[in-house]
Amino acid sequence: MLTVHASKLTWRDRGSLYLDLIRWNRPQGWLLLLWPTWMALWMAAGGFPGWHLLVVFTLGTVLMRSAGCAVNDVADRDFDRHVERTAQRPVTSGRISVKESLAVGAALALVAFALVLTTNWPTIALSFGALAVTILYPFTKRFFSMPQAVLGVAFSFGIPMAFTAVQGSVPAAVWWIVVGNLAWVLAYDTEYAMVDRNDDLKIGMRTSAITLGRFDVAGVMGFYALCIGCWWQAGQAFGLGRVFELALVAAALQALWHGWLIKGRERLACFQAFRLNHWLGLTAWLGVALDAAWRGQPAG
Repeated sequence: MLTVHASKLTWRDRGSLYLDLIRWNRPQGWLLLLWPTWMALWMAAGGFPGWHLLVVFTLGTVLMRSAGCAVNDVADRDFDRHVERTAQRPVTSGRISVKESLAVGAALALVAFALVLTTNWPTIALSFGALAVTILYPFTKRFFSMPQAVLGVAFSFGIPMAFTAVQGSVPAAVWWIVVGNLAWVLAYDTEYAMVDRNDDLKIGMRTSAITLGRFDVAGVMGFYALCIGCWWQAGQAFGLGRVFELALVAAALQALWHGWLIKGRERLACFQAFRLNHWLGLTAWLGVALDAAWRGQPAG
């Protein structure tokens, strides 16, 4: 494996590596975070939440996902060199130092926190929990049989934060959205883990794809079903109507397509299914937004 010492890089090369570190050319990651967060914002506000909160949560989502990538690459650097797909990541290949990567992650997290400071105290308080789980997640792959569940918790923090930012509190029905999102993360990140299963088995990494074994495809489809069911229940609780229900039908059809793609457990097909998931999230958010706009009244 070719490595380049970090000190020999030009600033232009270093900037390119920073963008690679935060996966700037792979927007699927922050889109998977963004759609359920927007769903929560629209449900909490009964429609368009206003430009301030939209900018705060959109930029905050992108920044925290980018910071999480920096932390993840540091935590996984000794594992990534043994996985074909990740061997040339900047930290693993030595082109960016551990200290430098952590500095990038910290800087991004601080900017995200500055954005949160423009909201209210309940939202600020929840942001500390979001940061803690983001840092914890990469290390759970060493001892937890389904670390994707921890990722699901990290990816779900934006949902209650959206409600506290709009309403100052978290109604009980919000947990239907959270559980649905947790199930969705388990579905698409298990597809992602199916891509690397052979490499992960060799290096002792723990993933949901390995834990589920021959029931991996059934598990993914079960997670999708739980996701759609919980989001439907959330729609009922917040007074959403037929437009949202039709959107969930379209999301369910997409989930079935993903199941068809992964049934052969081929690496490229599993990766394709993972990459397509942001369209499922977009469909669900559009259902919320269009339903509220169609009825012209609050969704909650």
